[in-house]
Amino acid sequence: MSGDGWSPRALWRGFFPETPREGADAIVQNFLLHALPVRITRRALSWLATGWLGTITLHIFLVLCLTGGVLLFLYVPSIERAYASVKDIEYVVSFGSWLRGTHRISAHLMVAAVVLHLVRVFLTGAYKKEGAPGAFRPLNWWVGVVLMMLTFGLSFTGYLLPWDQLAYWAITVGTQIAGSVPFVGDEVRMLMLGGDTVGQSALLRFYVLHCFVLPAFMIYLIAYHMWRIRKDGGLAVTDRVVAEARETARVAPPSPGKTYTLMGATQGVNAQAASPASLLARESEAGGVSIVRRTVAIFLIVLAICSLLGLAMPAQLEEPANPAVTPNPAKAPWYFLWLQELVSILTFRIGDTLIDGSFLGGVLVPGILIGLLASWPLLDRSPAEAAGVWFHPSRKRQNRVFLLLLFAAVILTIIGTFFRGPYWMWVWPWDPSHGHASWV
Repeated sequence: MSGDGWSPRALWRGFFPETPREGADAIVQNFLLHALPVRITRRALSWLATGWLGTITLHIFLVLCLTGGVLLFLYVPSIERAYASVKDIEYVVSFGSWLRGTHRISAHLMVAAVVLHLVRVFLTGAYKKEGAPGAFRPLNWWVGVVLMMLTFGLSFTGYLLPWDQLAYWAITVGTQIAGSVPFVGDEVRMLMLGGDTVGQSALLRFYVLHCFVLPAFMIYLIAYHMWRIRKDGGLAVTDRVVAEARETARVAPPSPGKTYTLMGATQGVNAQAASPASLLARESEAGGVSIVRRTVAIFLIVLAICSLLGLAMPAQLEEPANPAVTPNPAKAPWYFLWLQELVSILTFRIGDTLIDGSFLGGVLVPGILIGLLASWPLLDRSPAEAAGVWFHPSRKRQNRVFLLLLFAAVILTIIGTFFRGPYWMWVWPWDPSHGHASWV
């Protein structure tokens, strides 16, 4: 930065520092050099503390990038050739079926993992703003909510690419729900599809969003999400370790001799012994080695699970997309089936007036839920000691409401997947007289 403002030299100044200050700033501000803490508490490393769900989600995303990068060379984003290219991947390309199956199941697992990660953060109160000086964990919670929505967007945009009947009509249903927004619904649907129907413009837009735009945002926000964890003083469970260590130091009997400090002789615990680093010394270990070892192990396990499931549950490919033949029922992707079921429940008649549930169930209810998720860190009045603790007694009521809403969404998803048949009528899964649209 020059005296007059920003200078182009700032782009490469960190690579070729001209002063000791520039060299020091290049080291201090380097994300890769500070991505891992020097020391980390054993409680933060515990599987029971976090389930390592954030790391698992990141590794599933890496598997998606690896498999999707290969599929980019084989797929053709054209309504004339998309289905044929996917069919070639499935039946002609060596290991193509495994590659596509692994990519498909990884997408489903990432949706589940990111939701479970958000559930863990909520139930442990890890979004609370208490923490190290300058910490503001609600910001990282908001970043996590955006990442969850981007994950849904990635999976939704990728759903159309095979260009078969399942993909075509799932996107048709999903965009019809989006089009129910009052006043701007038609414009929103037009923006998503590039026209009135699901055609070439929609396929190209979904392809660009799925392969370039959304992954770029994901990579940036994931890096920022990890950096904010370091900025906020580590995981919230570390706050409990610090508080317990300080309490132990406060109530511990004073040391019998004199301790010499810069200010002279004092009794008991001196300033150095009471510092966070020394208080955590017995509760922590070297962060780099432990984290890298566990991270590599988790990645290998995630890769193995995704690969095996890709072999055991290959991605299906139905008939080519045909706008003239509507499947009955036409179902949205499985992670949006709870919304489709909610739309069905909230569609009813009052006398001769038909209440359309598309806006109520497809827009209003999820909008309220997202708004509550975003605002809850500012509304939560539980004490600071609740941060990082599973099911803290002070958070009993809000945890129950949260789990009740989550349970309701799961039940609606199960109903929409297995108990809805033609014309969205109730059917039993074991009834052989109807079929179910596959969500895999």
